[in-house]
Amino acid sequence: MQPVRWGILSTAKIGRTKVVPGMMKSPLCQVVAVASRNEEAARSMAAELGIERAYGSYEALLADPDIEAIYNPLPNHLHVPMTLAATAAGKHVLCEKPIAITADEARALKQVPSEVLVAEAFMVRHHPQWQRAREIIRSGEIGELRSIQVIFSYFNVEPDNIRNRADIGGGGLLDIGCYAVVAGRYFFDAEPVRVVALVDRDPSFGVDRTTSALMDFGAGRQLTFIVSTQSVPFQRVQILGTKGRIEIEIPFNAPPDQPTRIYLDDGSLHGNRSARAIEFPVVDQYQLQGETFSRAVRGDTAFGYGLEDALMNMRILDSLRRSEASSGWEAV
Repeated sequence: MQPVRWGILSTAKIGRTKVVPGMMKSPLCQVVAVASRNEEAARSMAAELGIERAYGSYEALLADPDIEAIYNPLPNHLHVPMTLAATAAGKHVLCEKPIAITADEARALKQVPSEVLVAEAFMVRHHPQWQRAREIIRSGEIGELRSIQVIFSYFNVEPDNIRNRADIGGGGLLDIGCYAVVAGRYFFDAEPVRVVALVDRDPSFGVDRTTSALMDFGAGRQLTFIVSTQSVPFQRVQILGTKGRIEIEIPFNAPPDQPTRIYLDDGSLHGNRSARAIEFPVVDQYQLQGETFSRAVRGDTAFGYGLEDALMNMRILDSLRRSEASSGWEAV
């Protein structure tokens, strides 16, 4: 297969330090250009990573006929407009999560021609540890899946950080709560029917700094999560069935240079003493995501999670925000 030629919209940290280096490990991804509104920043990233071309505007990159696919890690409020601009230029787009700020905004992406691929960049679904955990669930080894608990937190009080700017889609729910929503949908293999949320907002920034939620997936299946942008860094996913438990040790920021582990526990002993570790060899989930998208561009395989999946995620996030306003359950 010929590698897909990629262009990168912006010099965002997640792209510069994680996604693009991961993609560049793959023979299926050829990163040929990066763009920024600050040409010096684009040139600096290009020199740092060995990228051939640097553009001083997003429009110049989109006009490059050599580029087939775009990775869009811009701030949340630019995800939809720049994805639409890229698809209008005939480029496929892998857009950083969340794909929009609201579901209504995301629906504008339905105008994209069917032959152009647009997908949301949830790299976790490409990591073997998530895939193996779902295989175990589907096998029935842990019995009937009853509940999932997600905790994801970091500490960030920088006033100028995009995660602390309410006007451009900042806050914990959109930034990391979206991962909890994806975890529930992925492991239950179902959609929630109703949700309820409790939100604490930073009095200066106006963004949600701690959000907790309960999501009802029907048939007694529940997901609970806590996400925080002003707590000690931590992450964990616990998956409880009627006969066993799966714990994903580093579910979201899985290291690209170390093995990862999940734990399978029949609950016969307390304190994790009956848990058995399942170790996975070193992989880069961003490389795997880039490879899968590139194969989909070439028609070699389906990406698996397209625009409708992203729209459903936004509908759920909208329902959680409505619950904050109503202080009650909200249908999805």
